[in-house]
Amino acid sequence: MNKKKITFIFVILILALILFSFFRSSSQNTKYSKTSYYLGTVNEVTVFNVKESKSDKILNECDSILRYIDNKMSTHIPGSDVSKINDNAGKKFVRVSDDTFFVVKEAIQYSKLSDGYFDITIGPLSNLWAIGTDKAKVPSDSEIQKLLPLIDYKNIILDEKNKSIKLTKENMKIDLGAIAKGYAADKIVAYLKSEDVKKGLVNLGGNIFTLEDGKNDKPFKIGIQDPTSKNGESIGNIETTNKSVVTSGIYERFIEKDGKIYHHMLNPFTGYPFENNLSSVTIISDKSINCDALSTSTFGLGLEKGMDLINKIDNVDAIFITKDKKVYLTKGIKDNFKLTDKSFSIEKLNKQ
Repeated sequence: MNKKKITFIFVILILALILFSFFRSSSQNTKYSKTSYYLGTVNEVTVFNVKESKSDKILNECDSILRYIDNKMSTHIPGSDVSKINDNAGKKFVRVSDDTFFVVKEAIQYSKLSDGYFDITIGPLSNLWAIGTDKAKVPSDSEIQKLLPLIDYKNIILDEKNKSIKLTKENMKIDLGAIAKGYAADKIVAYLKSEDVKKGLVNLGGNIFTLEDGKNDKPFKIGIQDPTSKNGESIGNIETTNKSVVTSGIYERFIEKDGKIYHHMLNPFTGYPFENNLSSVTIISDKSINCDALSTSTFGLGLEKGMDLINKIDNVDAIFITKDKKVYLTKGIKDNFKLTDKSFSIEKLNKQ
C-alpha cells in the first residue's frame, strides 16, 4: 500500500471521528420543553438527549399528568375531588381518587410534624384574603375571627378502606395549594424515569426538580432568589442532582395597604400572614412533596424551630433568609451553597 493511499485512509478516519464526535455531542445537547398552565401556575418540563419523536410523547404525557392532578385537586374546578370535599363539608364522606387521598393524608402528617403551622384547612381564610387575585383585600378582624374555628386539620376524617374524606364542620374548606405541586413534580419525575430519561428539569411555578443519572453531566446550578428583589436576582446558588428545590417567600404574592405588606402565607392560628423575621425558606430534598409542605411549615415555625425540624429529618436541607439579609444553612447544605451577593451574609445560630 503506497503512502498516498495510507494518507487518504488516515484522513477519512479522522473525518469520521470528527463527524461521530459532532453528532454524539449534538445528540447529547438536544433538549425539548413543553410549557403549560395548571395548578394555578406556569409549568415547564424539559427533557435532554431524547429523540424528537419520543420527546413529543413524553412531554404530552407529562402534560396529561398535570392536567389530571389539577382536575382532581384544584379548588377552582367544579367537580374536582377538592371541590366535592368542600361542597359536602359537615355533611358526608366523599370518595376521591387514590392521588387525592394520598396527598390529603400526607398533608395531615405535615400538620402534625409542624405543630399545626401547615394546615390545608386554611381554605376559608385563603378565600377571604384572596391574595394573588383581583379580589385581594385586607379583611376586617371580625371577618377573620369568624372563620378561625373552621381552621383545624384535626377536623379532617379519613376513611382508608373506601378512600373517602369528610370535613366535620360546615363551611370548612381544604386547599392543597401548598402541597399539590410537589406531588405533581414527583409524579412527573417518576414517569420520566420509567421512560428512561436520564436528564430532565421540572419547574412547576418554582417547584424545581433536577433529574440526572450523574454519569456524564455536571449538576444543575440552581439560583436562590433574593427575597428583596423585584427582578428575580439571586443571592447565591447550589448544585443539585436528582433533588427538588422549593422556596416559600414573602415576595411571591402579596398586597399592600397603608404602607404595610401582607404576604400570602397565612398563620392558621391568627388568620393573618405569618409575622417573623423570615423573608424566605428554601427546602432541598429528594422528594418535591417534602419540599412543598416543609417550605410552608418551616416558614411558619420561624428560624430556630424551623432549623431544628429540618435538622431532624434525613435527606432534607434548608436555606433560611431573614429580612435583615442574613442567611442560615442547615448542616447538609453548608458546603454546597455559594453566596454571590455580598450584601447578604452567612450566619450561624448560637446553638449551631
